[in-house]
Amino acid sequence: MSRAQAAAAEQPGKASLPRKQAILVFIGLMLAMLLGTLDTQIVATAMPTISGDLGGVEQFAWVSTAYLLTFSVTTPLYGKLGDLLGRKRVFIFAIAVFLLGSVLCGAAGSMTQLIVYRAVQGVGAGGLTVSIFAILGDLFSPREGARYQSYATGTFAVSSVSGPLLGGLITDHLGWRWAFYINMPVGALALFMVVSFLTLPARRGTPRIDYTGIIALGGAVSCLVLLTNWAGSAYAWGSAVIMGLGGATLALGLIWFFAERRAPEPVVPLRMFGSSTFNISNVVAFVGGFISIGALNYLALYLQMVTGTSPQNAGLLMLPMTAGMLLATMGTGHFMSKTGQYKWYPAASMAVSGLALYLLSTMTNSTSFALASAFMAVLGLGAGLSQQVTVVASQSAVGFQDIGAATSTVTFTRMLGTSLGASLFGVILNSGLADQGSKLSKGASISPQAVQHLPEAVKNAYTSAYADALSTVFLTALPFTVVGLVVALFLKKVPLRSGGGPGKPAEEGPDASDTEQEAATR
Repeated sequence: MSRAQAAAAEQPGKASLPRKQAILVFIGLMLAMLLGTLDTQIVATAMPTISGDLGGVEQFAWVSTAYLLTFSVTTPLYGKLGDLLGRKRVFIFAIAVFLLGSVLCGAAGSMTQLIVYRAVQGVGAGGLTVSIFAILGDLFSPREGARYQSYATGTFAVSSVSGPLLGGLITDHLGWRWAFYINMPVGALALFMVVSFLTLPARRGTPRIDYTGIIALGGAVSCLVLLTNWAGSAYAWGSAVIMGLGGATLALGLIWFFAERRAPEPVVPLRMFGSSTFNISNVVAFVGGFISIGALNYLALYLQMVTGTSPQNAGLLMLPMTAGMLLATMGTGHFMSKTGQYKWYPAASMAVSGLALYLLSTMTNSTSFALASAFMAVLGLGAGLSQQVTVVASQSAVGFQDIGAATSTVTFTRMLGTSLGASLFGVILNSGLADQGSKLSKGASISPQAVQHLPEAVKNAYTSAYADALSTVFLTALPFTVVGLVVALFLKKVPLRSGGGPGKPAEEGPDASDTEQEAATR
């Protein structure tokens, strides 16, 4: 028996696969990653056509809210269930539910049905990302896995920009229902490869499910997601609905906290928060989600409303951002795999992202496409420097029995940052447009296409007002990168393990003191 196999045998649930077999599983996981990330972008592009066909425009926002809500609620649960029941079972369940939801969405006959079916899809999607990164933690040691995690992050980056282009093509040439049906062949192939080639040792013992923790956490997350999506848009920040959701989030959060202290198998083990690396990884993930995805939405608005480009061309103009993200992601993955070091990447990510936000805030209605794309490339570099680092570092900082829970917690934290960022940016944008009201003689809700047909003086007033409001949005996000930078500087310099796969936490393992002393002498 090899040393790696011997180490794996001591860690229940740890995969010990031949290299070729592991790569085939990895390809299947990347297909599943592509499935989940492309779906959101494709459906967002098709939604105007869908709502026009099915009617019920007033329910438009609920299609995405239902998906986000069930995705958010189930993400923390899937991680722990994977730890308890086995990640292969959880992955199969998640992708099966996602594909079922896709078929139902494609056959929807009304907006109400579509909302319900998107909620079903969200239940499956919540388990896909978590299971993918957790299985990668099973297949590869943290040091080796850094390279493969970067490929997964790169897949996400590519699909984020290519999704709108593909969504437009599918909607125009095949019909909007194929925006959902297209998931079937890709999902079936991903499922086949993972089921056929992934083998994990069976979990021993009877799992003890933390029902109180699951219900309390699910309720708290539901209230928090609704709060971040409704505050400042559907309801005023000080309204009874928003205040009630805030109070419910706090109360359910406290119930969850005390339940976790007593549960034999807590859904989110509190022991993970005893690791400073785990805590810092979550802070950086939150700030990264707050900035990168939130800014991405408003960059598209800038390109369409201020520069007058089409949605399809806007996607093309954001390719430099994707290129920057890919370059940084692949580079950090390579160097982490080669050196085992990750300490400075999160700090660099926050610093570069802060620079990017400042540069983006200087854009006006006369900024050239080339300069705007260059600024977006800088933002992509900043995002790519930390995306996979937070997952790898958090997995390395906890025990093997908590890898799923750690992965889902970081994933949820990034998603929470994205939701809060989008909500806050929206409030700031609307406030900025209200301040520019004198320039917007026809109202701020005019479409980008209509703006381009206004008289030149009125058109310049609109584009200038939006450019000024978006500048404020980017400047407001800048302090968050400063907080993230300060926190990231406290990250410990503990090398990633390079053999035997995941085991004891990096900060608590038998070699932790040795590696820290060794690092101190360098």
